[in-house]
Amino acid sequence: MASDLRLTVLGSATPYPAAGNPCSGYLVSGGGARVWVDAGSGTLGALQRYARLDELDAVWISHLHADHTADLLTAYYGLLYADVHREAPLPLYGPPGIADRVAAFLTHGDRRSPVERAFDVRELSDGHGARVGGLDLSAREVAHGMPAFALRVEHAGNSLVYSGDSAPCAALTELADGCGTLLCEADGDSADGVHHSPEEAGETAAAAGAGRLIVTHVGRAIEPGDAVTRAASRFAGPVAYAAPGAVFPVD
Repeated sequence: MASDLRLTVLGSATPYPAAGNPCSGYLVSGGGARVWVDAGSGTLGALQRYARLDELDAVWISHLHADHTADLLTAYYGLLYADVHREAPLPLYGPPGIADRVAAFLTHGDRRSPVERAFDVRELSDGHGARVGGLDLSAREVAHGMPAFALRVEHAGNSLVYSGDSAPCAALTELADGCGTLLCEADGDSADGVHHSPEEAGETAAAAGAGRLIVTHVGRAIEPGDAVTRAASRFAGPVAYAAPGAVFPVD
Protein backbone atom coordinates (compact mmCIF):
# COMPACT_ATOMS: atom_id res chain seq x y z
CA MET A 1 0.00 0.00 0.00
CA ALA A 2 1.36 3.41 -0.93
CA SER A 3 1.75 5.89 1.90
CA ASP A 4 0.18 9.33 1.88
CA LEU A 5 1.85 10.38 5.13
CA ARG A 6 2.32 14.14 5.10
CA LEU A 7 3.54 16.87 7.46
CA THR A 8 2.11 20.39 7.17
CA VAL A 9 3.76 23.11 9.24
CA LEU A 10 1.19 25.39 10.89
CA GLY A 11 3.80 27.32 12.85
CA SER A 12 7.30 26.96 14.27
CA ALA A 13 8.04 30.14 16.24
CA THR A 14 9.19 30.26 19.85
CA PRO A 15 8.56 31.38 22.54
CA TYR A 16 5.84 33.65 21.11
CA PRO A 17 4.36 34.00 17.62
CA ALA A 18 6.18 35.99 14.99
CA ALA A 19 4.44 38.05 12.34
CA GLY A 20 3.35 35.40 9.87
CA ASN A 21 4.57 32.47 11.97
CA PRO A 22 2.49 30.97 14.81
CA CYS A 23 4.09 28.99 17.61
CA SER A 24 4.63 25.25 17.38
CA GLY A 25 1.92 23.34 15.57
CA TYR A 26 1.70 20.77 12.79
CA LEU A 27 -0.91 18.82 10.90
CA VAL A 28 0.06 15.19 10.32
CA SER A 29 -2.16 13.41 7.83
CA GLY A 30 -2.26 10.02 6.20
CA GLY A 31 -4.17 6.78 6.22
CA GLY A 32 -7.44 8.71 6.19
CA ALA A 33 -6.59 10.49 9.46
CA ARG A 34 -5.66 14.03 10.47
CA VAL A 35 -3.85 14.77 13.72
CA TRP A 36 -3.12 18.25 15.08
CA VAL A 37 0.29 17.94 16.73
CA ASP A 38 0.97 20.70 19.28
CA ALA A 39 -1.39 23.65 19.56
CA GLY A 40 0.82 26.68 20.01
CA SER A 41 -0.48 30.26 19.83
CA GLY A 42 -1.93 31.03 16.40
CA THR A 43 -1.95 27.48 15.08
CA LEU A 44 -5.72 27.03 15.25
CA GLY A 45 -6.20 29.75 12.65
CA ALA A 46 -3.57 28.21 10.38
CA LEU A 47 -5.05 24.75 10.90
CA GLN A 48 -8.36 25.83 9.37
CA ARG A 49 -6.70 26.31 5.99
CA TYR A 50 -6.53 22.50 5.90
CA ALA A 51 -9.07 21.06 8.35
CA ARG A 52 -11.87 22.14 10.65
CA LEU A 53 -12.01 20.99 14.25
CA ASP A 54 -14.83 18.63 13.34
CA GLU A 55 -12.62 17.05 10.65
CA LEU A 56 -9.76 16.17 13.01
CA ASP A 57 -9.26 12.67 14.32
CA ALA A 58 -7.05 13.61 17.28
CA VAL A 59 -4.87 16.23 18.93
CA TRP A 60 -1.42 15.29 20.25
CA ILE A 61 0.43 17.57 22.71
CA SER A 62 4.13 17.08 23.44
CA HIS A 63 4.30 19.06 26.71
CA LEU A 64 2.44 21.72 28.62
CA HIS A 65 4.37 24.91 27.86
CA ALA A 66 2.07 27.61 26.48
CA ASP A 67 3.83 27.89 23.12
CA HIS A 68 2.69 24.30 22.47
CA THR A 69 -0.77 24.33 24.10
CA ALA A 70 -2.34 27.79 24.18
CA ASP A 71 -4.73 27.26 21.27
CA LEU A 72 -6.39 24.37 23.11
CA LEU A 73 -8.21 27.11 25.00
CA THR A 74 -9.88 28.62 21.95
CA ALA A 75 -10.37 25.15 20.45
CA TYR A 76 -12.41 24.33 23.55
CA TYR A 77 -14.78 27.22 22.83
CA GLY A 78 -15.00 26.21 19.19
CA LEU A 79 -15.84 22.61 20.04
CA LEU A 80 -18.57 23.45 22.55
CA TYR A 81 -20.02 26.87 21.80
CA ALA A 82 -19.68 27.69 18.10
CA ASP A 83 -20.28 26.17 14.67
CA VAL A 84 -18.34 22.94 15.26
CA HIS A 85 -20.42 19.79 15.61
CA ARG A 86 -18.88 16.46 16.57
CA GLU A 87 -20.62 13.26 17.56
CA ALA A 88 -18.09 12.68 20.36
CA PRO A 89 -15.35 14.66 22.13
CA LEU A 90 -12.12 15.12 20.19
CA PRO A 91 -9.42 12.65 21.33
CA LEU A 92 -6.62 14.59 23.03
CA TYR A 93 -3.31 12.85 23.78
CA GLY A 94 -1.07 14.75 26.17
CA PRO A 95 1.10 14.64 29.28
CA PRO A 96 -0.37 13.73 32.67
CA GLY A 97 -2.41 16.58 34.10
CA ILE A 98 -3.29 18.15 30.77
CA ALA A 99 -7.04 18.23 31.48
CA ASP A 100 -6.61 20.04 34.78
CA ARG A 101 -4.12 22.46 33.27
CA VAL A 102 -6.54 23.43 30.50
CA ALA A 103 -9.44 23.61 32.96
CA ALA A 104 -7.45 25.89 35.26
CA PHE A 105 -7.15 28.46 32.48
CA LEU A 106 -10.78 28.15 31.42
CA THR A 107 -12.54 28.10 34.79
CA HIS A 108 -13.82 31.49 35.97
CA GLY A 109 -15.87 30.54 39.01
CA ASP A 110 -16.50 27.77 41.48
CA ARG A 111 -17.54 25.27 38.83
CA ARG A 112 -14.75 23.62 36.84
CA SER A 113 -15.06 24.11 33.09
CA PRO A 114 -16.20 20.86 31.41
CA VAL A 115 -13.01 20.17 29.49
CA GLU A 116 -13.97 16.52 29.03
CA ARG A 117 -17.08 17.49 27.08
CA ALA A 118 -14.80 18.95 24.42
CA PHE A 119 -11.83 16.58 24.65
CA ASP A 120 -11.54 12.84 25.21
CA VAL A 121 -8.34 13.09 27.27
CA ARG A 122 -5.81 10.27 27.03
CA GLU A 123 -2.68 10.79 29.11
CA LEU A 124 0.67 9.82 27.63
CA SER A 125 3.32 7.66 29.24
CA ASP A 126 6.72 6.43 28.11
CA GLY A 127 6.13 3.84 25.39
CA HIS A 128 2.48 4.80 24.91
CA GLY A 129 1.00 3.55 21.65
CA ALA A 130 -2.21 4.41 19.83
CA ARG A 131 -3.82 3.93 16.45
CA VAL A 132 -5.65 6.86 14.84
CA GLY A 133 -7.26 5.90 11.57
CA GLY A 134 -4.48 4.35 9.52
CA LEU A 135 -1.73 6.01 11.59
CA ASP A 136 0.26 4.28 14.33
CA LEU A 137 1.41 6.70 17.03
CA SER A 138 4.03 5.95 19.67
CA ALA A 139 5.60 8.12 22.35
CA ARG A 140 8.79 8.27 24.38
CA GLU A 141 9.40 10.54 27.34
CA VAL A 142 12.27 12.92 26.55
CA ALA A 143 14.54 15.36 28.41
CA HIS A 144 12.92 18.77 28.90
CA GLY A 145 12.90 19.24 32.65
CA MET A 146 9.19 18.42 32.82
CA PRO A 147 6.95 15.66 31.43
CA ALA A 148 7.55 15.86 27.67
CA PHE A 149 7.02 13.32 24.91
CA ALA A 150 8.41 12.81 21.43
CA LEU A 151 6.13 11.29 18.83
CA ARG A 152 6.64 8.68 16.10
CA VAL A 153 3.97 8.34 13.40
CA GLU A 154 4.05 5.36 11.05
CA HIS A 155 1.95 4.51 8.01
CA ALA A 156 2.54 1.94 5.27
CA GLY A 157 6.22 1.58 6.06
CA ASN A 158 6.98 5.30 6.27
CA SER A 159 7.73 7.16 9.48
CA LEU A 160 7.87 10.67 10.92
CA VAL A 161 9.38 11.47 14.31
CA TYR A 162 8.80 14.77 16.15
CA SER A 163 11.10 15.64 19.03
CA GLY A 164 8.76 18.06 20.78
CA ASP A 165 10.99 20.13 23.05
CA SER A 166 13.91 18.07 24.25
CA ALA A 167 17.61 18.03 24.87
CA PRO A 168 19.49 15.24 23.09
CA CYS A 169 18.69 11.97 24.85
CA ALA A 170 18.78 8.25 24.24
CA ALA A 171 14.98 7.94 24.23
CA LEU A 172 14.62 10.35 21.30
CA THR A 173 17.42 8.68 19.32
CA GLU A 174 15.84 5.27 19.89
CA LEU A 175 12.39 6.50 18.88
CA ALA A 176 13.81 8.06 15.71
CA ASP A 177 15.79 4.97 14.72
CA GLY A 178 15.65 4.59 10.94
CA CYS A 179 12.84 7.12 10.51
CA GLY A 180 12.23 8.70 7.13
CA THR A 181 11.87 12.23 8.53
CA LEU A 182 12.98 13.69 11.87
CA LEU A 183 11.31 16.97 12.82
CA CYS A 184 13.65 18.23 15.53
CA GLU A 185 13.69 21.41 17.55
CA ALA A 186 16.78 23.63 17.35
CA ASP A 187 16.07 26.26 19.99
CA GLY A 188 19.32 26.31 21.89
CA ASP A 189 22.59 27.95 20.89
CA SER A 190 24.54 25.57 23.10
CA ALA A 191 23.85 22.57 25.28
CA ASP A 192 21.39 23.71 27.96
CA GLY A 193 19.89 20.42 29.11
CA VAL A 194 16.39 21.14 27.81
CA HIS A 195 16.80 21.95 24.08
CA HIS A 196 18.79 20.94 21.01
CA SER A 197 21.17 23.33 19.34
CA PRO A 198 21.15 23.10 15.54
CA GLU A 199 24.37 21.08 15.69
CA GLU A 200 22.81 18.71 18.22
CA ALA A 201 19.76 18.30 15.98
CA GLY A 202 22.12 17.18 13.23
CA GLU A 203 23.87 14.81 15.60
CA THR A 204 20.58 13.26 16.73
CA ALA A 205 19.49 12.77 13.11
CA ALA A 206 22.83 11.13 12.28
CA ALA A 207 22.79 8.89 15.34
CA ALA A 208 19.24 7.76 14.54
CA GLY A 209 19.98 7.10 10.88
CA ALA A 210 17.15 9.41 9.82
CA GLY A 211 16.53 9.88 6.12
CA ARG A 212 15.89 13.61 6.40
CA LEU A 213 16.05 16.32 9.08
CA ILE A 214 13.66 19.25 9.40
CA VAL A 215 14.69 21.82 12.03
CA THR A 216 11.90 23.61 13.86
CA HIS A 217 11.33 25.74 16.98
CA VAL A 218 14.47 27.68 16.00
CA GLY A 219 15.42 30.22 18.67
CA ARG A 220 14.98 33.88 17.83
CA ALA A 221 18.71 34.53 18.09
CA ILE A 222 19.32 32.13 15.18
CA GLU A 223 18.39 32.75 11.55
CA PRO A 224 16.57 29.74 10.05
CA GLY A 225 19.09 29.46 7.21
CA ASP A 226 21.94 29.45 9.71
CA ALA A 227 20.18 26.73 11.71
CA VAL A 228 19.95 24.59 8.57
CA THR A 229 23.64 25.14 7.77
CA ARG A 230 24.73 24.37 11.31
CA ALA A 231 22.62 21.20 11.49
CA ALA A 232 23.93 20.08 8.10
CA SER A 233 27.50 20.30 9.45
CA ARG A 234 26.68 17.25 11.61
CA PHE A 235 24.25 15.36 9.34
CA ALA A 236 24.96 14.20 5.80
CA GLY A 237 21.34 13.85 4.69
CA PRO A 238 18.92 16.51 3.47
CA VAL A 239 18.14 19.30 5.95
CA ALA A 240 15.23 21.73 5.70
CA TYR A 241 13.56 24.39 7.85
CA ALA A 242 9.97 24.06 9.09
CA ALA A 243 8.71 27.26 7.49
CA PRO A 244 5.05 28.05 8.20
CA GLY A 245 2.86 26.63 5.43
CA ALA A 246 5.51 24.17 4.25
CA VAL A 247 4.26 20.71 3.31
CA PHE A 248 6.57 17.70 3.47
CA PRO A 249 5.56 14.30 2.07
CA VAL A 250 7.07 11.64 4.32
CA ASP A 251 8.64 8.77 2.42
